Amino acid sequence: MPEVELDPKKWVDRYSDYLFNYTITRVNDAVMAQDLVAETFLAGLKSAHRFKGKSTERTWLVSILKRKIIDYYRKINSNKGKAEVRMSYLDNNDETGDWLEERVKDLRNPTVEDDIEQKELGEALQECIAALPERYAIIFEQKTIDRMDTETICKEHDITASNLWVIIHRARVQLMECLNKKWYKID
Repeated sequence: MPEVELDPKKWVDRYSDYLFNYTITRVNDAVMAQDLVAETFLAGLKSAHRFKGKSTERTWLVSILKRKIIDYYRKINSNKGKAEVRMSYLDNNDETGDWLEERVKDLRNPTVEDDIEQKELGEALQECIAALPERYAIIFEQKTIDRMDTETICKEHDITASNLWVIIHRARVQLMECLNKKWYKID
């Protein structure tokens, strides 16, 4: 595959509509979508020296945009009164670990009931992970719990980064459905 050269002067004309449409379906806010696309172009300019030409410009810009969207949601979640859900899991060695990538300070005083609830959630999560298709469970744990980098996981499983994120998304959907049945008690 011949190497692709970046042409930042044409990015707005070539990709802004596509990137905006991609973003608006994920953030449902036109102003924020425009800001995220602009941030993507800026980040692309700043990191152009790292572009290896192994993908198209558009694919490369979309990968930057995806990270911008993820950062946007992380920021929203961390600003909601620090109300981000904290979950723990138990591994096979009965060691407790944090499931989230970023820790959020718990401003409330945990009670015994909270500790029990966290333990029950951890057990339900382990059951739900075990119920996933084997490949989904392995890849989900590697990316989300073990925090392996995308490139390593993709090489190990002979998949593309897009395939990895599809598997992670499907695993999360299945986990949420499972947790809704096994743990959440909606009255």
